[in-house]
Parts: sequence; C-alpha cells; structure tokens
Amino acid sequence: MKMIATAAALCLGLAATAAHANEPTAKDAIAMAERGATVIKTKGKAEMMRLINAKDPSFVQGSLYVDLRDVKTGIVLAHPYNPSIVGKDLTDVPDANGKKYRREIIELAAAKGKGWVDYQYKNPTTGKIEPKTTYILLVDDVVLEAGIYKK
Repeated sequence: MKMIATAAALCLGLAATAAHANEPTAKDAIAMAERGATVIKTKGKAEMMRLINAKDPSFVQGSLYVDLRDVKTGIVLAHPYNPSIVGKDLTDVPDANGKKYRREIIELAAAKGKGWVDYQYKNPTTGKIEPKTTYILLVDDVVLEAGIYKK
C-alpha cells in the first residue's frame, strides 16, 4: 500500500511539474513580440491588428498573447481578449494597486524601445487579477505588448 501511495504522489508531482513547465516564460513573451515586429515590418500594422483580433495562434496562446498600442496617443489598437478596450486611451487608468502601468509602458517604449513593465491584470485563463510582467517592443509608432503572469 505504501508503494502505491508513493507512486501516486510521484505521479501527482510529475503532473504538477509538467503543468508548470507549460507556463509561458519571459523568452516566450520576447519571441512572440519579435514575431509581431516581423509581421509589422513585412506586412504592416493593419495585418498585425487583424491577426491579434482573430486570435491567431502565433500571437494568442492561453495566458500569453500580444496586444498593440499606439505609442503617441496610448490608444489600444488590438487586444485578443478584451475587444471593449480597442480604440480607447486608457493611459491613466490604474491597475488594482493604483499603478498607471500603461503610462509606464508608453514612456519606456518612447525612451528605450523595449523593456519590461510589472502590474496587476486579469488572467484570461483563470479570470483572476494576478501579478503580470509584460515585455514591450516599439515598432515604428506602435507598441507590441506580450506578458506573462507571475506565480
């Protein structure tokens, strides 16, 4: 009986490890943003917006996805999970902790062209507000944003 319990515990541990191993990483976020940059440079901003809004699997993979923002106006140009914010300037709308992270995204993009911003956001796979870090990449006049949720 002890052997069965040990085997069951081992299987559960492996399952938990495998599930955690499937969580997106910082490298995944950077790669996704860079794929988006390639689309913008080769096919244009409108095509990238279409791909995001269509939830193309190259740019939407569970909790990891790309959205697109105009760096000058702060207006959201495309978002796969929250189409209600597309066309809106939410630059000064804070997260659950009061952080104006969208302003930080725009300022970092304008100053350095890329980097990471931390904030709280609703995870589309859990439905809960969770800590998130997002890689931002400026391409022409738009910011690609691909973030991962921290556990």
